[in-house]
Amino acid sequence: MRTSPMRGAAAVVGVADLHYKRGQAPAGEHRMALEAILAACRDAGVSPRDVDGFVSYAGGDLSGPVLGADLGIHELRWSSMVWGGGGGGAAAAITTAAAAIATGQAECVVAYRTMAQVDTGRLGYARYFYDNHYLAHGVGAPAQVCALRTRRMLEHDGVPAETQRALVLAAYHHAQSNPTAAGYGKPLDADAYAASRPIVDPFRLFDCSRESDGAVALILVSAERARELRADPAFVLAGAQGAPGGYSSLTENDDAYATAGFGGRPDCRGVAGRLFDAAGIKPGDVDVVQVYENFSGSAVASLIDHGLAPSGPAAGEVLTFENLIAQGGKLPVNTSGGNIADAFVNGMGLAVEAVKQIRGTSPNQVTGARTSLFAGGPMAPLVSSVLFAHEDVL
Repeated sequence: MRTSPMRGAAAVVGVADLHYKRGQAPAGEHRMALEAILAACRDAGVSPRDVDGFVSYAGGDLSGPVLGADLGIHELRWSSMVWGGGGGGAAAAITTAAAAIATGQAECVVAYRTMAQVDTGRLGYARYFYDNHYLAHGVGAPAQVCALRTRRMLEHDGVPAETQRALVLAAYHHAQSNPTAAGYGKPLDADAYAASRPIVDPFRLFDCSRESDGAVALILVSAERARELRADPAFVLAGAQGAPGGYSSLTENDDAYATAGFGGRPDCRGVAGRLFDAAGIKPGDVDVVQVYENFSGSAVASLIDHGLAPSGPAAGEVLTFENLIAQGGKLPVNTSGGNIADAFVNGMGLAVEAVKQIRGTSPNQVTGARTSLFAGGPMAPLVSSVLFAHEDVL
């Protein structure tokens, strides 16, 4: 197994996560993006004028030249967008920023995402993805596609439905320790979960992520500079993006239909396999996970794809509430509350929580966390994951 030359070459030194209830942001996407970048620069201890690279995902007009001009940067050296998959590109944006730094294309890169309902509406109807194949059959929302795939996972693969409930209850449990979470002060139990209204089978209300206004930014620099800036940088151990050939881009007949898209085929390693190969660690070495849950079933499939839980009925023995919480769980997941109970700015807040776990500053800190996985939006045409690590792991 050969690790990637990118392993540990870049690190996150600054983060900012601004989020508000949907439709209630104090400003539009442009201003919020700038505010998040400035806040992340303060957290990193760098001047915003030193930022020379910008990476985002899921489209939008706030490109590097636009934001660079607003910030008055000295020089723009890198400006890129991860295309395809919406939130599936979230982790890929961070890996792209790290790649720019590792190859000398830039020195201080920000990975960011901003959303405001007043500017772009809601994400419930994703025109960028749903073509006539879907629309002609009444499929026009992410919940419907993910529900079809999840139902297949439950019935064909035999994954217990209780795994979805466990993940949701763990998210709300963590939110009770996070004062900025939307679910803070609103505990959820199994009875309330079961009584919530159906959305699309097999999803109920609490299986679905929130939509928040807000902006998130992460500042990345070289490993050498990171060590000079702070004592607790989160090094980028590895990252991977893509999907098995043919996965979910045109039809609903792909072989890996019930998965989240991180797995491989006999002729390829897949996103998860390439991730762990490049990192030089195994799934069992991951201390804490932030998994993008647009819907609970998609997140369950992601955990299985990454080898963190078995498929089939045995998944129910691993994906339990007790195992998924930070307080003593063997597989702590979404320790800020995640997209479901904290906030949803296209999933990028999960990356901030992944970094906080390496720093030791999470509201639900996993004791001794040295490796922290962020898995981007599942069941999309393109998915991505990134592994952060403490310097001890390098």
